[in-house]
Amino acid sequence: MPDELIMAIDSGTTGTRAMVFDREHRVVAAAYQEFPQVFPRPGWVEHNPADIWQSTMAVIRQVTDEVDVGRLCGIGITNQRETALLWDRSTGEPLHNAIVWQCRRTADRCRELAEAGHGPDIHRRTGLQLDPYFSATKWEWLLEHASEAQELLTEGRLAAGTVDTWLLWNLTGRRVHATEPSNASRTSLFNIRKLAWDEELCDLFNVPIEALPEVRPTSGEFGHTDPQTTCLDVPVLAMVGDQQAAAFGQGCFRPGTVKNTCGTGLFMLCNTGRELVITDTLLSTVAWSFNDRTDYALEGSVLTGGAAVQWLRDGIGIIEDAAETAEMAASLGGNDDLYFVPALSGLGAPYWDAGARGTVIGITRGTTRAHLVRATLEAIAYRSRDVLEVMVEEAGWGPEALRVDGGAVANEFLLQFMADVLGMPVEVPAVSETTALGAAGLAGLAAGLWEDAEDFLARRRVERVYDPRMGPARRDALYARWQEAVERARHWV
Repeated sequence: MPDELIMAIDSGTTGTRAMVFDREHRVVAAAYQEFPQVFPRPGWVEHNPADIWQSTMAVIRQVTDEVDVGRLCGIGITNQRETALLWDRSTGEPLHNAIVWQCRRTADRCRELAEAGHGPDIHRRTGLQLDPYFSATKWEWLLEHASEAQELLTEGRLAAGTVDTWLLWNLTGRRVHATEPSNASRTSLFNIRKLAWDEELCDLFNVPIEALPEVRPTSGEFGHTDPQTTCLDVPVLAMVGDQQAAAFGQGCFRPGTVKNTCGTGLFMLCNTGRELVITDTLLSTVAWSFNDRTDYALEGSVLTGGAAVQWLRDGIGIIEDAAETAEMAASLGGNDDLYFVPALSGLGAPYWDAGARGTVIGITRGTTRAHLVRATLEAIAYRSRDVLEVMVEEAGWGPEALRVDGGAVANEFLLQFMADVLGMPVEVPAVSETTALGAAGLAGLAAGLWEDAEDFLARRRVERVYDPRMGPARRDALYARWQEAVERARHWV
């Protein structure tokens, strides 16, 4: 068993990654491929499901060319959550592009439900806020606008799922239609207390419960890959939402441990163990389930994190590569009172304001592109503090250090500023792709590659720790000014 390998498929928002790990968390092979983003209207975000699948097959082929496939003991899948799809069970053809978690097209529907008084009950049952971020209103929209949906539903051929379900369906040769609790708990249709689809919520959102996938434990056998489709015959041994996977990869097994993934968005998770903690402004979610145990987490979801840096590059063209932002930001002695609130998809936790919009305030004749770059990086740290302060206040847990991962770990300016603004050490793991590592870990547990979670954690290594250098008075003054800027950005729509 120590000689065996485990593969992780990490299906993200902008691309797909495959990684193969050994028992010591060493990366044996890795491949990545981007896929296109589709923006049909302002605020709308879609993916072509075929692009997701094709990129998945491409990276699987690349890594299997580099390893002895006979040593592979299984696959773990981790995925962008909340993104919703519909497809035909008979043909496997999608009925429409996938509606991505960032998409705001159902904001009016969420307001309608809120005005009808449904928000508190949805929050109590699911642990989620009433927001277009989640899958239920996306499926409802697809059912209304995909021309074949009602006919397929009548014929029993309609399949609904998130990206994990879509990949499993295809990997197993269209044999298995399943998900697991960490993804199901992000749909607004899953009763987080009963750990099952909620019939009353399905009726409220007009989503047929019979079209939803079976919910299985996070770690365990989901089926075998179809050799004719994938050229592999190995079991799929785990599926898990990307943020929960990152928490597992960071070793957040004990209540009170916190990780912050700085990727397209920012996602801070605090493990609450077997205790379900419901708060006013954070999300309560399933962390994972295995060995007849379910762990819960509190999550602060910030919808725009690294996506703001992508916007600097692709949207307005003031940088050519994200790697140059650290040096540009550090070239300034301070922010010169310029703040950027990157509400490019509204504001998630702890504000939950779908009508907020991106705002730059403090521009003068002396403002340069370096100022806007610095304000963008600083905003990622401020938004992290937004969430952590509420997490400590409402949950009563304050971590000794913040474990970070995601693309931002390469940006030294950002991580030092985050440590300064939070007033606590920021810890960077040796394996930066903790999402893939977490999926591999959960699959490896099912395969027996690690005896238990503690055996997996024993192999975790820390690459670097950023300690705070800024004094409390300066830290709090900057944050107070940030809060003023946030108020200027809110309720624009």
